[in-house]
Amino acid sequence: MRKGNAGMNIGAAPVCLVLFLLTMFLLSGCGQNSDGDGSFANPGTDKDFSQLTTPEQQEAAYNYQVYFRPALDGGEQPYAGDTMPFYEDGVYYIYYLKDKGDSRNHSIYLATTTDFVRYTEYDEAILESTPGAQDDWIGTGSVVKVGEKYYLFYTGHTDGPMEFKEKIMVAEGDSPLAFTKRPDWELIPPEELGQKRDFRDPQAYYDPDSGSITLTVTAAQDGVARILKFTLSADLQTSTYDGIIFSDPTERFWNLECSDTFRLGDTWYLTYSGQDDTLWFASSDTPYGPYGEAKRLDGKLFYAAKHVEDGVNSYMVGWARRSEVMSSTVGVTDWAGNLAVQKMIQKENGDLALAPVDSVAEGFTARRALAAKKPEVLVKAKDSYVYTDVFTCYESFLIRGEFCYEKEGMFGLSFDFDGDPGLNKFIGVNPTEHKLQLWFNEGDTLIAETAAELQPGKTYSFTYIQEGSVGVFYIDGAAALTVRLYGASGKPVQLFAKDNSVQFTSLEQYTRP
Repeated sequence: MRKGNAGMNIGAAPVCLVLFLLTMFLLSGCGQNSDGDGSFANPGTDKDFSQLTTPEQQEAAYNYQVYFRPALDGGEQPYAGDTMPFYEDGVYYIYYLKDKGDSRNHSIYLATTTDFVRYTEYDEAILESTPGAQDDWIGTGSVVKVGEKYYLFYTGHTDGPMEFKEKIMVAEGDSPLAFTKRPDWELIPPEELGQKRDFRDPQAYYDPDSGSITLTVTAAQDGVARILKFTLSADLQTSTYDGIIFSDPTERFWNLECSDTFRLGDTWYLTYSGQDDTLWFASSDTPYGPYGEAKRLDGKLFYAAKHVEDGVNSYMVGWARRSEVMSSTVGVTDWAGNLAVQKMIQKENGDLALAPVDSVAEGFTARRALAAKKPEVLVKAKDSYVYTDVFTCYESFLIRGEFCYEKEGMFGLSFDFDGDPGLNKFIGVNPTEHKLQLWFNEGDTLIAETAAELQPGKTYSFTYIQEGSVGVFYIDGAAALTVRLYGASGKPVQLFAKDNSVQFTSLEQYTRP
């Protein structure tokens, strides 16, 4: 939109006076239609959802920006699967396994961003699967720069008659935008693994001092999921198997997907997604272990995340799980979804925590009126749920505030679904179980959860960001939970509690202008 200057035939002194008065008017809040309690009126830029009454209609109408979703392809909606982030010269390259649309068997596609707010989508595949070949399906990998070369390591998966169901393969390029497969190079499972089926998700790191590439690979041995380490020469002419660096301590998962290792401060971390479970992390004082206790990070709707860093901040880049049946009230279980990025921080004890990306949070600047008269709300409940209208579910919005609770009953945010209170969707703090949880059907159906060690009588700040049907709730510095809430747009967002007394303070809601 182009803005021009209005022609006003007034002198310099009157112009200064007008600008001064206008500035005072805006600083006083008068220009923002203040209602007197610090919240502000509708700026008139909201999408009208009054005629978009089904989850499917709403989802089709969303303009995803922060939670990137690939563009429609021939009327079919593709989704972003496992991500392979890479950073160079101010640009984050987010490679991902594309599901549906023009993607054949999870070929690798690319979106780039400089701020995690706006993305540039590349229409053509960066790397396509090859019919009937070892890489008939493409699995997760990583990009690493070695000198002036870029290597894209990836998983070649086949259901055909080949000896190995999975091998590690590579493509190379002179830029991060184009790669050519190298048919003369492959990495196969070591014989001591005793299996030829599960060998995937290579993550590469280049050490210019030694001139070598470290490659971690997830695999299984004796029925237990492992993470292996290899050392490759920079020209890929030699490879050495260095052994197992991590085994699933729970012995529950047959695969530790999309593993990654990195350092924050003086601590080294290993992250992975337990197959069909959640994102986990373990820490060490040295690279590649030995690692301490493994702990979950976020819930099962934030999956296959890997880290990327820019010299200042570190982020986890993954995908927010979706549901094929958006009207389902029993689960959110489908593979792939929207791209989701969260900032990593360290707690005082060295554990990892997730926080909003600064540039994302800072983009919500249009202050919105609350349904409550004041930004302080006391929700007091005994045996049944008590609800208080406070916010509105816009297409894209941010909520923040503080809470302090007295008892062990659940409380949090409630989202309307189909006008039936019995179908309400909760983002709930559950002090009894020390969890932050996503519930459907007014607390009857648990969808996702993560640990949240909180104490009664203590005040906690929180931030919630939602765009379309994707949201992330943060108890600042303590816990993060990614959620999927279909069919909620244009409806009230309530504070709720059951068997608890919760004081909410400093409540604010914002949208993007």
